[in-house]
Amino acid sequence: MAPQQDAGAGAEAELPEYAGHYRLQSRLGSGGMGVVHLARSTSGMQLAVKVVHAEFARDPEFRGRFRQEVGAARRVSGAFTAPVVDADPEAERPWMATLFIPGPTLADHVKRNGPMDQAQLRRLMAGLAEALRDIHRVGVVHRDLKPSNVLLADDGPKVIDFGISRPKDSELRTETGKLIGTPPFMAPEQFRRPREVGPAADIFALGSVLVHAATGRGPFDSDSPYVVAYQVVHDEPDLTGVPENLAPLVARCLAKEPEDRPTPDELMRELRSVAASYDTQAFIPAQRAGETPPKPEREREPEAELDPVLGAGRGRRVGEQEKQPGRPPGRRRGRLLALGAGAVGLAAVVALASVQLLGGVEPTPEHESPRTASAAFGAWAKAPAPRKGTPQCSYGAGKVLCAQTGLVFALDPLDGRLLWRHPVDTSHVDGPPTVAGGLVHPSSWLGRRLEALDPATGKGRWQQNVPAFGAASTAGGMLLLTGADGTVTGMDGASGDTKWSGTVPGHQAPYFVSFAGDPLAYTTTTSDDDSSTRVTAVDPATGDVRWDARLKGTLKLVGTSDGSAYFVSFEGIYSDTKAVVRYSPADRTSRRVALPLALRQARGTVRGDVVHLVGSDGTLVAVDMEARRQLWSLETAVLRTSSPVADGRHVYVTAPDGRLLAVDAREGRLLGQTPPRLGPNSDRVTADLPEPVLADGRVYASAPDGTVFAVDARDPADW
Repeated sequence: MAPQQDAGAGAEAELPEYAGHYRLQSRLGSGGMGVVHLARSTSGMQLAVKVVHAEFARDPEFRGRFRQEVGAARRVSGAFTAPVVDADPEAERPWMATLFIPGPTLADHVKRNGPMDQAQLRRLMAGLAEALRDIHRVGVVHRDLKPSNVLLADDGPKVIDFGISRPKDSELRTETGKLIGTPPFMAPEQFRRPREVGPAADIFALGSVLVHAATGRGPFDSDSPYVVAYQVVHDEPDLTGVPENLAPLVARCLAKEPEDRPTPDELMRELRSVAASYDTQAFIPAQRAGETPPKPEREREPEAELDPVLGAGRGRRVGEQEKQPGRPPGRRRGRLLALGAGAVGLAAVVALASVQLLGGVEPTPEHESPRTASAAFGAWAKAPAPRKGTPQCSYGAGKVLCAQTGLVFALDPLDGRLLWRHPVDTSHVDGPPTVAGGLVHPSSWLGRRLEALDPATGKGRWQQNVPAFGAASTAGGMLLLTGADGTVTGMDGASGDTKWSGTVPGHQAPYFVSFAGDPLAYTTTTSDDDSSTRVTAVDPATGDVRWDARLKGTLKLVGTSDGSAYFVSFEGIYSDTKAVVRYSPADRTSRRVALPLALRQARGTVRGDVVHLVGSDGTLVAVDMEARRQLWSLETAVLRTSSPVADGRHVYVTAPDGRLLAVDAREGRLLGQTPPRLGPNSDRVTADLPEPVLADGRVYASAPDGTVFAVDARDPADW
């Protein structure tokens, strides 16, 4: 479905059709800062995409704040927040994409169903305490926790909207005389000394949110934000209607002085003592039972700018309520994942020390780190282009080839020595560089110009201006470009010459994927009703169709082996993977193996006849397609890992904090992991974490702090 048309005038009269690579399908809500859209990724993942208004995009101060929002949301993406999938704060219209949570806000729930009962309140308070614990662990203060920023998902509350949050190392500071927040849910210190606001302010807001959930009003209530501000600073809260066994704890949260408020951990301990039968099962909002949640447009509460001298000031909108995504339901996994989210949170504390121990924080100048006389391999970690985001790397022409924002570079695989750098005139990186026709092809496609580099020197070998194209890939020494009209052009990777051009029957805008050792390129298209998927294999050298099939269900190709193609099958709005499918074109037969438990938004890799899958909640499984059964399952406790890769002995994934994990491919045991490398100012994220690269008995990986590192694949326990 195309995006709805905005009723506004001027630049906002017609909203954008795309944000990055994501087609905007419909509008979820609108606010003072921008519009939140429902969108879908190429793989079928549902997203909530926030696109800012054009007027704010021209404001440098706003852009700085939006970069801070992306950075804060990226740090805290986990079990209790809406994970960030992709973002571009530098775009003409800055945008951020998160997983879509099809649940109501707490504000909507209370408005439609009235106050929560005592058991629901305990679960809400515990969930928010866990969320704040993980948010604070990574050095972020939310500063705007309120009912419209709490989404009620099946597996517990999610905290969203980090638009005015403040990382401890943020360069942005609150201007003198301006306090930004929502007065009924602001702490006293946010009015008195805004520059000193810390984690305790979020605990005060939690208390106010609990009063609202219990009574339908706040502990300080008035039509005037200035009267509310006075009450917050000077008056005692009104806790009438709050259950007696919770009221003392809520009152402690609403203490005037920050040091008198409990920490999130203290809150959770005291909640357990409040009721020995404390129920930690999933909270399912009453209005969602047996029905699809509505998708109304919502205006977020106005945030006010107030003068510290209470009673003088003016209100203005500086934000919007956005409906954002989260993690799938599941009680048993949820408790394990809470531990994983905490581990990711701690990464920000230990990342610098961990990288310094391995010598990977500072960039390695080209004149340093001379190649040793010995060819023996040793683990290394380098940051050739710091503060440019996570490098996307591949292996080709005997080198580790990487792309970062505005840059392509090559490293020596033995010691990480920088061999060459080549600037690329683009701010977007679609993936790692590839080698086709013996030349290096940057993945930072410019849309109208192609470039091929000498793998030995990084110097340009040829450039080619081409008509605008919407997708590009490499396969079998060829570049495959898909134009806006669906026409595919096959260009020789060595010379840039066009070899063929045409359409692929059954595919309006084919996007091709290829796999190591397989000479063919593949494209898939799902039917409009999601009942079937058409798969076509093409000879990249000629454009000839080698085989074509229509298979049941919504499928995503994850690999090929011995002439067969392997798929994961998606179902439902959450993109649950409930089965793995193998199709053999030689005899036109397919085999479907059901999973014991569904995986959310699974990605996979194929090794022989075994498919390794990882879900967005970190569950890693191995499925033997010949034996028709799942071999093992492992809860990694790491949310949103990279796609897995396997070498027969081990399965590898990278974590959002820069760790590389190795798992025994036969038994599903975690064997080893590298230290975290989460950059201190990481505000740029990619749609997918770069997967590890396997070559010559080594594993190469990259991290958010800009590090590229290599370890020996033989014994992960030594990492």
